[in-house]
Amino acid sequence: MSLISSQKGGVRAPSTSVFSIVSAALMLVSHSLFASTAMSQVIQELVITGNPLSKSQANSAVSSLSGLSLLEQGQGTLGETLNQLPGVSSTYFGPNASRPIIRGLDGDRIRILNNSGASMDASSLSYDHAVPMDVLTTERIEVLRGPSALQYGGSAIGGVVNVIDNRIPRQRMQGIAGKAQSQWASGHRERSKGAMLEVGQGAWVFHADAFDRRAGDVSVPQNLPCSKPGSPELASRICNSASDAQGGAVGASLFFDRGYVGMSVNSYQSKYGTVAEDEVTIGMKSIRASIEGELRPSSKLVKSLNFQASQTDYKHTEFDAGEAGTLFANKGHDVRVQLRHKPLKTGEGVWEGVWGWQSDQGKFAADGAEAFAPFSNTHTKALFLIEEYSADQTRFNFGFRRENVTVESLGNPDPTVDRFELGARKFAPKSFATSASWQVRPQWRLSANASHVQRAPKDYELFANGPHIATAAWERGDSTLGLEKANSLDLSADWQQGPHQFKLTAFQSKFSNFIGLLGSSEFEEDLPVQVYQGVRAKFSGLEAFSQWRLLQSSGTLDLALKADAVRANNLTTGEPLPRIAPVRMGASLVHATGPWTARLGFDWHASQDRVPTGSLATASYTLWHSLVSYQQKLSGTTLNWFGKLNNMSNQWAYSATSVLTSTAPGKSPLPGRSLKLGVMATF
Repeated sequence: MSLISSQKGGVRAPSTSVFSIVSAALMLVSHSLFASTAMSQVIQELVITGNPLSKSQANSAVSSLSGLSLLEQGQGTLGETLNQLPGVSSTYFGPNASRPIIRGLDGDRIRILNNSGASMDASSLSYDHAVPMDVLTTERIEVLRGPSALQYGGSAIGGVVNVIDNRIPRQRMQGIAGKAQSQWASGHRERSKGAMLEVGQGAWVFHADAFDRRAGDVSVPQNLPCSKPGSPELASRICNSASDAQGGAVGASLFFDRGYVGMSVNSYQSKYGTVAEDEVTIGMKSIRASIEGELRPSSKLVKSLNFQASQTDYKHTEFDAGEAGTLFANKGHDVRVQLRHKPLKTGEGVWEGVWGWQSDQGKFAADGAEAFAPFSNTHTKALFLIEEYSADQTRFNFGFRRENVTVESLGNPDPTVDRFELGARKFAPKSFATSASWQVRPQWRLSANASHVQRAPKDYELFANGPHIATAAWERGDSTLGLEKANSLDLSADWQQGPHQFKLTAFQSKFSNFIGLLGSSEFEEDLPVQVYQGVRAKFSGLEAFSQWRLLQSSGTLDLALKADAVRANNLTTGEPLPRIAPVRMGASLVHATGPWTARLGFDWHASQDRVPTGSLATASYTLWHSLVSYQQKLSGTTLNWFGKLNNMSNQWAYSATSVLTSTAPGKSPLPGRSLKLGVMATF
């Protein structure tokens, strides 16, 4: 029996069971944690480079993956790599393309950065467009929200994902350091490898890295049909899900007494199947050149001056049965300058802050039969400031950003393509945010964040008019759309005592003009017409994480728990919004002794029947996973070996957040059982 069920004939009455289940679980966890009376240590500190003030214990909700956690959780796509974090899900367009969804918000409401600079690709344009980044050459991935997001504009209305790779070295070193890793997986016959090398000599530090990732069609528990030439007509694999990706970079930095300057050039290219169509593959290539630096002048007012700039040339070509079809291209640059002033003492506290200017410009082109958006230019200039006041056990932040955005439609150079509206729109978004945190006890920290964010509509939201296979619809923009506006609030409580920790966050975002792709009664070339419209919307939910030390003797035994829930409603129509993750809960037992670590756990996803008319509901499912790792130290080198078994019970399941679940049911089940083996050497 299929785990996809259709919802017909209107909207089901909202159910309270979703939040009841989560609330009960959180109360159970919190009761246990609150019962402890020992007060021995403050909340664990985090250092987040995505925070312009580089503060630990940041007020905003922050998640970070690095080191062994990134090695073990890393997947072929950015969305699936982050999918296990509380509050983060994935757009999952099969195994080869996905972007992160944060608190129910996706697309151009999530800003993806590379070393805090803009990623000038076209991944937000369509669900089948992959993000040109790979975890094999990544040092750390940060997910953050709050006032710091004001650095990056309205496209960070839902959050920021910062991929950090150290291709421009930021710290002086002498000698040689590096890492190399290799992985193999059974489910899709993955073979991947990556290496990084850094050399410091005098005032110079040089960086080089490279990766190669190859995978076949993904294994699933049931047989699926396939019409791709050379493939079986029926097999227990997702048809056309194979992929092949390579890339690398070189970079160098020159250090001096009061700062550094560096540059890098990196390349990423891949070829992968779209899974929505059996004979369509995508060839993608991105070349990015970056420069950045820092100056620490001998000034009484200025602590540091940072600058960065990048130029990106991105191309994405769709091939149908080997023949080149639609070409998507984006050329753009991003420039950012930030000034951080020295601490200013006021009364019992200290003020610290960052003032900045940003400019980015993108030139987009779509040429071919499925070019649903016109050629366009987008230019953004912005000023922002973020100030922080800290005193004793209290910290207060506020931020402001003002933008000028121009979006221009150039139509299509092919004179036979006359369906696009010509013209330009100008917008002046303004965003505000404030936050506060209190260390109420040695183990307890409370935080609150409030913001008003405005986002200018994107070129395709204004001027799209054409067939889009990824959504199985004819998409039409609205050139009269105004600014997207949201008021958001989140409240958090953090507790830590020794190895025990707990965090609970409640959030809500209300949109007075949420720009969504909504259905209509029209048809164009036998495709249903979907129109970008502004509606009132509300997102609310909970996120929770806890870890308990159950045993500690010669080894340790920890219990990790997590849960999240999002409810999103179109307040204009009264229907739920589409592609919202259901209630999710997870638990893991982690045993560590000496160089060995073992983990056993599961992730449970509730059914999602809160869907708008015409969308398909998904059934509940549970995915079990296990991991064994071993750390081996040799002379000057550390080897980390691991084996991980995903979807141990070979569960058949569909993602509620994937557009394919509704547009191409049966084409995109989640991967079946897979054994992954890998090793990483650091020196």
